[in-house]
Amino acid sequence: MPKDNLLDALIEQTKLSKKQTDKQQKIIETAIRMFAEKGYANTSTNEIAKAAGVAEGTIFRHYGTKDNLLLSVILPFLKEALPGMAENVFKEVLTEQTFHFEDFLKGLFKNRIEFVIENREIFQIIVKELLYSDSLRMEIAPFFADSVVLRISQAIELFKVRGEIKDLPSKTLLKILMTVFGGFLVTNFVLFPSHDTMDVDREAETLVRFVMEGIRK
Repeated sequence: MPKDNLLDALIEQTKLSKKQTDKQQKIIETAIRMFAEKGYANTSTNEIAKAAGVAEGTIFRHYGTKDNLLLSVILPFLKEALPGMAENVFKEVLTEQTFHFEDFLKGLFKNRIEFVIENREIFQIIVKELLYSDSLRMEIAPFFADSVVLRISQAIELFKVRGEIKDLPSKTLLKILMTVFGGFLVTNFVLFPSHDTMDVDREAETLVRFVMEGIRK
């Protein structure tokens, strides 16, 4: 199983869920399995319906669109799993051997770029929905703030105490980091996606250099 593959995790999660009707459960299990096997873009609602033994209209009646079908499963999953996922990420990138802020940044950037590459289609769908849905942003924001934002803020405070970064307000530094890195992810995987193989080490290093030194010659 690929590391941090959300579709594989969802397959396991749906087997344990009892919140749907039997028909909805069958649709969801079939859809997630087919997304994992064929890719989200290459799987149609008609194919899902046939494999699940239901009419395509049943999918439209319950979920409306293929995007909504995926979101109906992925969003509750992320709310439940996000704290644990964030905990695991920061255990990997902020250890006793992480002596410098640059090392922390590069480890974090590289880890999350690899995660987005592994979950490219899901990332694209969630970002597009977040851009248009105020209610979705309000729904996701508290979970993101309590896990990801909190841990990055703690790391910033740690390296400020060590004297490695400027004594600017942590909120300011956090916004700068999230703007740079979030912008990188959205640009490369949503606005101008490319299927060329990305050199993750080089991209992470470039981002770190930009954050630490800017673009002044």
